[in-house]
Amino acid sequence: MGYFSDALLTAVQLLAQLETEIYSIIGLSLRISLIATLGASLLGIPLGLLMAIQEFFGKKMLLQLLNTLMAMPTVMIGLILYGLLSRQGIFGEYGLLYTESAVILGEMCLILPIIMNMTLTAVLSADPRLLSTLKSLGATPMQQLKPLVQELHIALFAAVVTGFGRAIGEVGAAMMLGGNIQGSTRTLTTAIALETSKGSFELGLALGLALLVIAFVVNFLLQKIRFR
Repeated sequence: MGYFSDALLTAVQLLAQLETEIYSIIGLSLRISLIATLGASLLGIPLGLLMAIQEFFGKKMLLQLLNTLMAMPTVMIGLILYGLLSRQGIFGEYGLLYTESAVILGEMCLILPIIMNMTLTAVLSADPRLLSTLKSLGATPMQQLKPLVQELHIALFAAVVTGFGRAIGEVGAAMMLGGNIQGSTRTLTTAIALETSKGSFELGLALGLALLVIAFVVNFLLQKIRFR
């Protein structure tokens, strides 16, 4: 217990001293996760809305695929993208592997099904009169999107926040696609894994505390949204 309490004290001191290395990792992690969440939201929310309001062949199969993707291990996503982005892959000529862009792409693929599914659920859980009224007024599927977003904005924001929370805690795909390069692709989770394996438990614990604070803020926002 003494070892852990001493390490915890040192970790708090590292955070209080505003260590450049720690806060650069925090800043990089936040930037990558925010960009990934923005990209996934811009794709996931409209696609989720259209899936909810449109009937088309293969919809049930697509929903099943979406649920499967939500449960897919992150290392599997990393493995697939690694194969696509490596030199021998389809997109190897662009040199994206082991870059910040690759990590962002990996996190986007991870949280896109989550945001889509939560958006879809929000529409299906809404007042059924909303969609029937829009259709009776002759609104096309694209014209229905704006009033749906206005009506379901709280649930959609919750989907975005949930996606960000999942992205900031990602480690498997981030490690495989980013390579954990210092100052370039080293995120909070990959840095924690590295520092702990090196025996720098105090630094790893400091990064873990920073991640815990971010997770607390995300969950606090979710609670505020749910009880509004």
